[in-house]
Amino acid sequence: MRLAVLTISSSRSAGDDASGDALAEAIAAAGFELTARELVADDRASIEAKLKSLAGGADCVLTTGGTGITADDVTPEATLAVCDREVPGIAEALRASSLSETPMAMLSRAVAGTLGTTLIVNLPGSPKACRHCFAVLEPVLEHAVAQLNR
Repeated sequence: MRLAVLTISSSRSAGDDASGDALAEAIAAAGFELTARELVADDRASIEAKLKSLAGGADCVLTTGGTGITADDVTPEATLAVCDREVPGIAEALRASSLSETPMAMLSRAVAGTLGTTLIVNLPGSPKACRHCFAVLEPVLEHAVAQLNR
């Protein structure tokens, strides 16, 4: 399975992307292929364009960052704008599981959806949360992608 990682942050650089690093490591450990790893600023139009671009070469695009409640957290809006359909159960499961780690999970506005045959899932911006959420998501990834490509 081919996965891409998109880090959304106006304050990080490619050399300072700990959450992207955590996802890349988790993807490799799961035996999946990392097809792309990008970083984009907290700008809705830029996020939308990058999601569309990455979706063409990946079965799943994982985003990290921009899912909170600050004014520049626009990842959920950008994701929903490009998706054909929402997959709310994924976001619900990630939030529910994350509550066992921190009550701040209630502040997550992360979403998941499909763009053609690509699954797009928003993850939090911290490395620890990325590792936790990937572990929750990983058992359903192959089935989800198989369903999208049926």
